[in-house]
Formats: sequence, C-alpha cells, structure tokens
Amino acid sequence: MQTAVHVTHEAVQKIGGIGAVLHGLLTSREYLDKIPRNILIGPCWPSDEKGEERLGAQGEVLYSSLDHLYRSPLAGRFREIEQAFDVAIVYGRKKFVNKETGVTSTPEVVLIDVTHYDKEKIGVFKYELWKTFGIESSKYENNWDFEQYMRLARPALAVLHALGAGSEIEPCVILSHEYMGMPTVLAAILEGDRSNFRTVFYAHEVAPMRRIVEEHPGHDTMFYNVMRAAISQGHYLEDVFGDQSAFYKHALVKAARFCDAIFAVGDYVLKEIRFLGPDFVHVDSQLAYNGVPHWKITVAERMASRRKLQAYCHGLLGYEPDYVFSHVTRLVPSKGMWRDLRVLEHVEKMLRAKNEAAVLFTLSTEVPARRGDDIRRMEQHYHWPVVHRESLPDMSSGEAVYYQGVQEFNARSRNTKVIFINQFGFEQRACGLRMPADMEFMDIRKGSDAEFGQSIYEPFGIAQVEPISFGGVCVFSSVCGCAGFVQKAAGGSTPNVIVADYTDLPNKSLRPEQLMSIGQPQRNEIEHAVAGRVARDLMERLPRSPQEFEQFIERGYELASRMSWEAVARDYVIPGIQRAAKAQRLKQIA
Repeated sequence: MQTAVHVTHEAVQKIGGIGAVLHGLLTSREYLDKIPRNILIGPCWPSDEKGEERLGAQGEVLYSSLDHLYRSPLAGRFREIEQAFDVAIVYGRKKFVNKETGVTSTPEVVLIDVTHYDKEKIGVFKYELWKTFGIESSKYENNWDFEQYMRLARPALAVLHALGAGSEIEPCVILSHEYMGMPTVLAAILEGDRSNFRTVFYAHEVAPMRRIVEEHPGHDTMFYNVMRAAISQGHYLEDVFGDQSAFYKHALVKAARFCDAIFAVGDYVLKEIRFLGPDFVHVDSQLAYNGVPHWKITVAERMASRRKLQAYCHGLLGYEPDYVFSHVTRLVPSKGMWRDLRVLEHVEKMLRAKNEAAVLFTLSTEVPARRGDDIRRMEQHYHWPVVHRESLPDMSSGEAVYYQGVQEFNARSRNTKVIFINQFGFEQRACGLRMPADMEFMDIRKGSDAEFGQSIYEPFGIAQVEPISFGGVCVFSSVCGCAGFVQKAAGGSTPNVIVADYTDLPNKSLRPEQLMSIGQPQRNEIEHAVAGRVARDLMERLPRSPQEFEQFIERGYELASRMSWEAVARDYVIPGIQRAAKAQRLKQIA
C-alpha cells in the first residue's frame, strides 16, 4: 500500500493554496485509489482549537497529551517520543469531503508542539544538516518560522516509524509542501538505508524569486526578462541577483536538490527552480499543476446569480450594470490589484461610447472576518462598502492603500465603478443588509462576466480560474501557472481566457544590465499598453446573448474538466510520486 506523508503548515486549517491542493488530492478518486494512506504532519499553532476540537470540526482526536486524551493503541510509543524530544503530540484523523462528488477520505493527522524542544538534540541535528547539506542554521536561529520546522523534523520521523510508515514494503514518500517540510525531508535522507523513505519537494512557489519580484519596482516585467536572458547565457539566480544566503527560505528551498523529485505547480515555477543553480539541472523536476473546480450549470442558473449581483449593485449605487466583473483574492502585493483599475480605465472609455455600464466587485481583505454587527453598523452609519474609513473594524492599513486607488478611479469614471468589499463571506449575514437575502458566495463565481487576476507573482492561481466552468471570462497574467495549464488543456488559446503579458517589452534588444534597470516608470508604460489590449479583448468577447452565454458555459466546463483534480492526480501527481518511490532504489541497483 502506497503511503504519502504531507508536511505542511495547513495540516488542519486551510489557509491558502496548499490547503486547496490537499483538499483537491484527498477528495480525488484517482489519487485515493493509487495512494490510499495519507498522513498530514505539521506544528501545533497557538490559535488551534483545544481538546476534542483540536483537529477541527471534521477531526477525531485519538491521542493528545496536551488534552489528556489517550485513545490510540500507540499511546505508549507516542509518550516515549515526547519524552525523548521534549515535545507534545496530537494524533488523529480529519475528514475531507468533496460536496459535489461525495468523495470522502480520512487521512491521519499528526501535530507536534515543539515549544520546549530538547536543545541538545536540535543542536546535533543542525550540525548534521550543516555537515551533509551545507545549511548554516546559526544564521536563522532567531527566526521562529525556521526554528519550529527544524524542531519538527526528528520527532515527525519518529512518529512515522511508530505508525509503521517507514518500514512498509512500498516506500513511504514524504512530500515537503514548500520550505516548511524540508527539515523533515532532510532528516529522512539522513536516515539512508535504515528506513524506506523517499522525498519530494512540492514547490508551490520559489520563495527567493517571489521576494525579488515583489520588492523590485519593476516586478515581473523586470524579473522574468532578466531570468530569460540569464538562463540563455548560463547564469543563475545568485550570479545575477547576488548572495541570497541570508534568507532562511532560500537555504531550505535550495536544499531541495537533494530530494528524489521536485513538483512545480506552474511552468514558471519549474523554470525558477532550475534558475536556483546548476545542481538543479539533473534533479527529477516535473510539473504538477493545481486542479480547477468544475461544476455543470445551466444558463438559467448563471443568469439568476448574475441578476443577484446586478441587484446588489443597484442597491448600493443606484444603477444596474450591463457587465459584472469580480476579483476574489488575498490582499497582498503579488496579486497586482492595481492592474484591474488600469484595464477598467480603458473599459470606461469603451462603455461611454456605447452608453453601457459595468461594476467590479473586489472581494479582498488582509484581516480576519469582521463581526456581522460591525458590518451592519458601518453600513448604516456611512454606507459601507461603497464608503470606507481608515480604522478598524473597517480598513486596515493595507486595505486603505488599495482603497485610495479605488477612490481615485471612481471619482474619474462615470460608467464603471469599483466596490471594495473587505469582508469574506459574500452573504447577507456577513456582508450587510443591502446584500440580497438569498446571496451566497458561489453567486459571485457563477454570475461574474469576468474574473481578474493579473498577478505579478502567481505560481498557479486557482482563484483566477474558478469561474471558468460557469462561463466567466478569466483574465490573468502570463506569469500565472494556470496560464500554461489552460493552454495545454485547451490545445491553444480559448475565448474563455485572456492572458495579459506584462513581460512583453517593446524593445527586444535590451542588454542584461538594461533589463535589470527596468523600474516603475518603464513598467507603468508597459502596463498601460497591455491593459489597453486586455480591455479591447474583453469587450469584444464578453457574451451578450443567451446563445453566447451557453457557448461560454459549455466550453468552460469542458476545459475545467480537463483541468480537474482527477486529471491532475492521474496525469501529474500520481506518476510523480510513483517515480519518486522508485528513484533511490533504481540508483542503488545501477
């Protein structure tokens, strides 16, 4: 029986993309048929629930020394591990359910509290990592994010041995989801022939590349042009951008070259992995795209959701838009949210000429959900979410920065408005009484004419393509990982997708040093030109008749089906895990 171990910070709580990947795989029939045993491992978080709820509402706690629960027959073994490393262990199961298909799985979950870890043992482990893999942990010891995953490694392997995962006939494959699982993976490699582990680095991003793209004023326009030029000349990341060793994530990600395999969630992530250094050229690196949700709906269902969104706009702004756009995202710089406004500047001129109107619902926040009472109070006092105030419970500082751009755009535009909803939920209980009583989150997915997602750094971008099976036009940048998957699944371009290439330079003959100097002024010029092309494409292809809506739905559903989690598991993840399981054995035979 093939066993896969997923080391992640989202073992219990779904926080972002990794949680979506785990849910997609663990509710895929294709995946579960080939890999029936799955174990999720992560650290305990101070914010975790306690007692019976420690593994979430869908969890069952079988052992927890933190809560004095000892239902597992392995309680004695767990206690020995806790005493050996001075940690606390939580063990149980968590249910994953796909509400559409009914597919259910209950993987094992292991959480380890490493707060009081044995100092001597962690020192020995760090020395072994330096001696074997060249990781200088002393540079990062004041960083708790680094430290907790270092402490997690050895007790995690001990628990896996207690569960029998390291002694099965089939190798147990440990997948490090991002840098967090790398210490555990490296600890497994150190065990060598003493155990039956194989290792995979699951690259949901490449951390040093993200940092450069986000912090440099040229963003993706600069970085990907520089990377292309550097690769063509045989140069790598640190040759071009300097020493990255002070960044703890870089040290851990670079150690992925010791793994049996590397999974990359997008085409650019795969290129970024190879850009890390010459050692990565010979590592078994492959694509492992994220899956896309797909549901079959009718034109009537789509139009019903669309009418709700139009009614919501009418209730807030007093007009019913001809077109409804959306952007559902986290509020972080990498999402490039200002690019939506640049596209809408061009859309506004086209709508004025036709005497048509549009609205963009931006659903994004950087703080936890606000209380319903606070939302209703803001709604009553100053017409939230049309108007915002820069103080909690309304806007955080990051939200205020985005809202400044919204205010400026709304002041200048007449036929297009942006409504910034800094509250997730998208239902009346969470978002106020002006929202239609029967509104639900899926309405913004089903009813949106176009979903924006023009990120400057986006390893894949599940949110960008979620509306595709409902017939929505998805607008994302060429550096998004989903762009490559769409092209492969569609066999080329498709009217359901607009790919905005913000790395397309008007001058193709720039030298490497000129590419490095691309800053905000040059990027602004390129963004304005590209936004104009996106706006024209969007307004030309938006469906307007029932027949066109039906065509977009049928084409989008077919495309999403070829990008589903079943397809991803069958074509990418399972073959990759199986190849990793054989890799070390084949090397030994050779």
